[in-house]
Amino acid sequence: MKITTLKPFNAKELEQIGLEWHTDPDNTQYISNELVHISESEAEAYYEACNELYDMYVEAAQHVIDNNLFYDLDIPNSLVDMIVDSFENDVNWHIYGRFDLAGGLDGTPIKLLEFNADTPTMLYESAAVQWALLKANGFDENKQFNNIYDAISENFKRLITLSDDVSDFEEKYQGWKVLFSSIRGSSEEERTVRFLQDMANNAGLITNFCYVDETNLSPTDGVFYNDENYEFWFKFIPWENIAIDEPELALILQDIMRNEKAILLNPAYTALFQSKRILKILWDLYPNHPLLLESSYEPLNKKQVQKRSFGREGANVAILDAQGRPINSKEGEYGNHKAVFQEFYPLNSNNGSFYQANVFFAYESCGLGFRKGGEIMDNYSKFVSHIID
Repeated sequence: MKITTLKPFNAKELEQIGLEWHTDPDNTQYISNELVHISESEAEAYYEACNELYDMYVEAAQHVIDNNLFYDLDIPNSLVDMIVDSFENDVNWHIYGRFDLAGGLDGTPIKLLEFNADTPTMLYESAAVQWALLKANGFDENKQFNNIYDAISENFKRLITLSDDVSDFEEKYQGWKVLFSSIRGSSEEERTVRFLQDMANNAGLITNFCYVDETNLSPTDGVFYNDENYEFWFKFIPWENIAIDEPELALILQDIMRNEKAILLNPAYTALFQSKRILKILWDLYPNHPLLLESSYEPLNKKQVQKRSFGREGANVAILDAQGRPINSKEGEYGNHKAVFQEFYPLNSNNGSFYQANVFFAYESCGLGFRKGGEIMDNYSKFVSHIID
C-alpha cells in the first residue's frame, strides 16, 4: 500500500464543516491524517465489484422470499409481510447502502465482507470530509472515487420517476414531501440524516427534519409532523431494532404501508440485505464466485470469522482457527442473534494496521473510503481518505 500524510483538520475545523464526532472515547482522532493512494484500475475494480454484488443481493433476496427463508436470516416475524410487500412494489426505492470489502489493493482480489444496506454510517466522512481534506491539502479534490452526493441526489429523483431515467423528474413531480428523522442524542446519526435531507433538497424535493419522537404516525392517515402530511418518511432506525424493540411501531408502519399512506425509506426489504446470514444464501447461489467468501450457518473446517446476523461495529465478531478456537474476538450486545461463519480473508495492511475498503451504493457504486484498525474493525477504527494517482 502507498500511504502519505495529510495536514489534518483540527477539532474546531471539523466542527465548522459539521463533523462533531471527531474524537473517540480514548481521546484519539477519528479522522486519520493518512491518505491511501490507489490506481484508476483499482477504483474501477471496486466500482464494478459492488455493481455486480448488488445484483447478486437482489437475486438472493428473491430466493429468500420465494423459499420462505426469513427464519434462516433471523428476520423477526413482524417484518416479513413488510419485506415482501416492499420488495414486490416498485415504489419502494433503495436510496443508499455501503459495502464492506477486503482486498482490492496491491493485486489482491476484492472479497465481500458484508453489506450495510439499511442505516449505514460513514456517509458524511466519505462524501464530504475526505473531499475537503484533499482540497485543503492542495490536491485535486476530484481525484477520488467519490460521486456520492450527486449519486444519492439522483436516486432521490427515482422515488418520483420510478425508473433509471430521471430526465422527466420535473414533469412527473407533484410536490411530494420527504420527512427525515433520527433519534435524539447522536450527532453522527443526525448529521447523516440531515446530509441525506440536503441531497433530497438538491434533487428538488420538498423536505423537513424532525426527531423520531416528534413524528406522528397514523395507521390510517400516514406520516405527520406539525400537522403536515408527508408522502415519504426516512427513518434512521434499523428495521430489526423496530421489530425487536418497538413491536407496536412495526405494526403501525405495516398498516401505513398496506393503506398506501406513505413510503418508508430505506425500504423494509433492506433488512434482508442487512442480515449477515444472507452471506450463506449468496454462497449457495453463487458457489466459488470470485467476489465471495465461503459462508455457512455451521462452523467451517478452515480459518473463519464468526459474525452475528445483525451485529454492528465489530461487536460479537470472532476470528476462529480451523478447529473453531478463537484467535481474536470482540464482546458485544448481539450474542442472542444467530451466527454465520465466513471464510477468513486478510484485510489490506500496512505497518501492522489493517485497512478495510467501504464502497457506497446508490443505484450504482458511487464512492470509496477506508477504515483503519485491527483485524476486527470496531467503533475505534479510523476513517482514512484516498486519492487516485
